[in-house]
Amino acid sequence: MRVTFPHMGNIDMVLSDLMERLEVEYVVPPRTTTKTLEIGVRHSPEFACLPLKITIGNFIEGLDRGADTLIMAGGTGPCRFGYYAETQKRVLDQLGLDFRMVTFESPAVHPVLCHRAFKSVAPSKTVLDLYHALKTSFAKGRAMDALEKRSLQVRAFEVERGATSAAHEEGLEILRPACGDEEIAEAYGRALEVMESVEQDRERDVLRIGIVGEFYMLLEPFVNFGIERWLGEQGVYLERSVYLTDWIGPSRKNPILGVTDAEVHQYAHSYLSHHVGGEGQASIGHTMKYVEEGFDGIVHLMPFTCMPETIAKSIFPRLSREMDIPILSFVIDEQTGKAGVITRLEAFLDLLISRREAKRGRREPARQFAAC
Repeated sequence: MRVTFPHMGNIDMVLSDLMERLEVEYVVPPRTTTKTLEIGVRHSPEFACLPLKITIGNFIEGLDRGADTLIMAGGTGPCRFGYYAETQKRVLDQLGLDFRMVTFESPAVHPVLCHRAFKSVAPSKTVLDLYHALKTSFAKGRAMDALEKRSLQVRAFEVERGATSAAHEEGLEILRPACGDEEIAEAYGRALEVMESVEQDRERDVLRIGIVGEFYMLLEPFVNFGIERWLGEQGVYLERSVYLTDWIGPSRKNPILGVTDAEVHQYAHSYLSHHVGGEGQASIGHTMKYVEEGFDGIVHLMPFTCMPETIAKSIFPRLSREMDIPILSFVIDEQTGKAGVITRLEAFLDLLISRREAKRGRREPARQFAAC
């Protein structure tokens, strides 16, 4: 058995680490590229959301590298993500590919099904073996997320463009070989030192933007065109509403974000008081939190046809008016181009700078900024 999995941010590092601890042979598919997208689009339903198309491309490339077992997360609630694994299986079956699909359901919602999935991948491992492997790999993932969060904050102040990104990559390489909990903690300390060694201009007057939206669009740089790095290099301090280990963690306490799901839902309550699937309610809640913290603007990312984020997007114009905060939404599919995204971001930054200067009495404010 040779396992493969789709890419999404740093999940390949976390899953590779877990497979090694469980002594399961695995294949990491090539990094997501335009070729991956083209493969996925060619074989996927036309109106499927972009993450499904790309993950099908990841699976096909993983199978081409010799994998025979595909692992995929399950889902709950009114979101099509819960149907991904079955849809992927049917698409790949129709292509005549030889593989086995293993779906990992949420341990918080379906603990028995989740355990069965692990046993099917690592049948020789006991529950205790599985617990220790998950605990340690998860700790490494948390360290990677914490380092990434810090990079979003440091990049806005870097003196030399690209220094933060280089420090982030170096930090990940320091973390990658760490084995036990103590090693991971020590490696994280060294990685953080590398990040803090980036020369910064702390006197720089930076914009603060919160990034909200569907989890895959936020976590996978290929589909969001690396806008976090681009914005950071324009001198923008960023906070993101989703991190990998918070998203897959069963507790929903979100230690990387520093705010629990329950608190986020409370923030959203005045505009969206119930769960609508995916991150729809969370996108509203995090936006309200960023408003409370005095952020200058919000960037919202969603795949075309995503129902939960479409609901959030329909609420944003009213929220933007009433809370006096500009919100820029990107609805992304395989036709979206980086040049158009960057052009809109440049205009958005000009708007935010204009508003900030107007508030300081330097010029008349730009009045038209409804969510777009």
